[in-house]
Amino acid sequence: MNQKQVLLFHCVEAEDLARKVAAHSDLIQLQSINWRSFDDGFPNLFIKNAHDIRGQHVAFLASFSSTEVIFEQLCNICTSNAVCCLIYGGIAFLPNGSFERIEEEGDVATAFTLARMLSNTPISRGGPTSLVIYDIHALQERFYFSDTVLPVFESGIRLLKERLQQLPALDKIVVAFPDDGAWKRFHKLLDHFPMVICNKVREGDKRFVRIKEGDPAGCHVVIVDDLVQSGGTLIECQKVLAAHGAAKVSAYVTHGVFPKKSWERFLHKNDDSEKAFTHFWITDSCPNTVKAIATKAPFEVLSLAGSIADALQI
Repeated sequence: MNQKQVLLFHCVEAEDLARKVAAHSDLIQLQSINWRSFDDGFPNLFIKNAHDIRGQHVAFLASFSSTEVIFEQLCNICTSNAVCCLIYGGIAFLPNGSFERIEEEGDVATAFTLARMLSNTPISRGGPTSLVIYDIHALQERFYFSDTVLPVFESGIRLLKERLQQLPALDKIVVAFPDDGAWKRFHKLLDHFPMVICNKVREGDKRFVRIKEGDPAGCHVVIVDDLVQSGGTLIECQKVLAAHGAAKVSAYVTHGVFPKKSWERFLHKNDDSEKAFTHFWITDSCPNTVKAIATKAPFEVLSLAGSIADALQI
């Protein structure tokens, strides 16, 4: 298969990840954009060397970390098509992917809304834009996108499996899922590990985590999910697993969202107190989190850079 030269643009907060992606291949050339604003706050953007990208394979590495930055990034994705290129969009984390259901009249499925917005990306010279998304919350969300774009769903689980292979006592590792949804999402990717499935049980006004099936006793249990927000469910799962005899508990999530610095709940204290989580692995899909938790135990970042570089050759 012929390898493609790719011009890689990126938003401001994804610069470090973009540099790592470009370092993986001589075929990827890092490009730049002037991210300016008018006095009223609206974007005043400038794509450098715009004429040079005509007819080229172009990728834009986005980070939809807040509503404040989504519009300016959509402007760049659409404008890149206007100069007749073949474009790929890298959206490592679709932030509102968990809001895909309507449970009562009046709920707004914002995941569907953002998918519709992305589906309006103009068709480029080479055809529909490819949108590469990692571990989208629910696989059925692929049907939220129209036929004018090509959603490509990748996973960070391969990075976790590689990391687990480096741990001692691999035969004592058990994978746990905090609920049935996580099991449905990931169990086929981890089916060579013993598994524990947890679920949430409502008792009156309170919800408790229980073990539905599996035995964590004497094992290093790794809780796996697509994302973490406050971390409350992971903490409750850890307590239940430890109470059932787990020797160690670690966690992996592809997207470490952690609003309001909720990652602080997981930090190891500088004393001899018991450490609830031995390891906490996340990817660099949420750049702001990566900067915040750098070098802080138990966190370890597994970079998506190599996987993204491969995806740009689709």
